[in-house]
Amino acid sequence: MSSAPLFSRIAVIGLGLIGSSIARAVTQLGLAGELVATDASAEVRTRATEIKLADRIAATNAEAAKDADLVIACVPVGACADVAASIAPHLKAGAIVSDVGSVKGAVLRAMAPALPPSVHFIPAHPVAGTENSGPDAGFAELFINRWCILTPPEGVDQAALDKLAAFWRALGANVEVMTADHHDL
Repeated sequence: MSSAPLFSRIAVIGLGLIGSSIARAVTQLGLAGELVATDASAEVRTRATEIKLADRIAATNAEAAKDADLVIACVPVGACADVAASIAPHLKAGAIVSDVGSVKGAVLRAMAPALPPSVHFIPAHPVAGTENSGPDAGFAELFINRWCILTPPEGVDQAALDKLAAFWRALGANVEVMTADHHDL
């Protein structure tokens, strides 16, 4: 790729279908200088290492998020609060933090209070999937011609929102921006 990556370091937390698909697309498209990934399951981390799903597989959420410019929590909505708490002290100023959950109000309420004001929290919902799960289920083309809904909180930094939208468009998604409440209707 002749141009610079969109982000110096991307962290993917959770390596099921969505997380492993993001990881494959990021690698295939050269969107990160370094891709760091992790999962709560030691078995999944081992498998991710075996199939070279990222440049580095971290042992913890904190290790994955450290120095990342974009952190994407690809975990069940119920685990979002724990992820936010585990990464918050390790996030660099200016980082974009996002998720892939199917509801947005609950994610905002769960994650936003734990995250430092120096980061840009922009929830997302890629409307894509299959019946399969796990690190072997992902594929780089999952998001092509699918919708990704971004639900930024009021007052979000426009440049951060634009950069996250550009990320999802690079993955092939059609991007729509709306409030969390409107999304959840």
